[in-house]
Amino acid sequence: MSQLALEVNNLVKRFGKLTALGGVSLNIPEGEIFALLGPNGAGKTTLIGAICGLVKKTSGTLRVFGQDLDLDSVTARSQIGLVPQEINFDPFFTVEEALQIQMGYFGKPKDPAHIDEILTALNLKQKAKSNCRSLSGGMKRRLLIAKALVHQPKLVFLDEPTAGVDVELRHDLWAYVRRLRERGTTFVLTTHYLEEAEELADRIGIINEGKLLLVEDKTALMHRLGERKLLVRFLTPISVEQLPQQIRDAGGVLQESGKLLLFGETSGTLKSQDVLNALYTARLPLSEVETRKSKLEDILLNVLHGK
Repeated sequence: MSQLALEVNNLVKRFGKLTALGGVSLNIPEGEIFALLGPNGAGKTTLIGAICGLVKKTSGTLRVFGQDLDLDSVTARSQIGLVPQEINFDPFFTVEEALQIQMGYFGKPKDPAHIDEILTALNLKQKAKSNCRSLSGGMKRRLLIAKALVHQPKLVFLDEPTAGVDVELRHDLWAYVRRLRERGTTFVLTTHYLEEAEELADRIGIINEGKLLLVEDKTALMHRLGERKLLVRFLTPISVEQLPQQIRDAGGVLQESGKLLLFGETSGTLKSQDVLNALYTARLPLSEVETRKSKLEDILLNVLHGK
């Protein structure tokens, strides 16, 4: 059984009368990519800040690789890397120098080969000798990610790491995250680009108003709450009475004045192929057939709205 990289037990954080975290408990095993999703103000960044030492918790316990942060926060947090939402860097150094200095903060010896690996992985190598203040916004974001990874942390928090950046960086980061996960690195990802979570995550956590609504394996979650939609267009409009009874009973709906049938297939309902067979048997004038699978975005919205 793998070691737990992170243990959060009944974590509470209050800002005056505002409860930002209302008793959050969460365990993340070593080597997992965990996506923490929720709307703005849900408590994601506050939770990460409490773990990384940027926010003082009100109560609860936090352990990183078994080490209680109340007893020894320095040793435990030396194993953590954080990509914050805000861009911050020292404008007086080159990219390469900034990474060397960052390694020094964590007591790491010079390692040109490792820095070269990160520069290459994040497509920053051509900017290695450039002054940080001369970088574009996208390159600054790449540097921020590189600084979080350069001391080879075992637990990495990616807080909106690709906000406002190009598609190329997203794919560069995804590829490098997978490589590091294969080496045992644990990642906690927050993002509003839900395709990132759908692409990368092993498990999904959904948080809102400071409370975890669910934590579940991504594949199981999408199977349990996901839906396959069947859209059937007809050459000529049909009436509800023409629609086979079994389709009506299973929730099939006619739209666009009878020109479109919309059917949502969930676990335990009539299957799309059964719907099509019934339509063919009834000799209805089919024109086009389309199927769509639910995305993680659809599931997130349904959970947040209590569906």
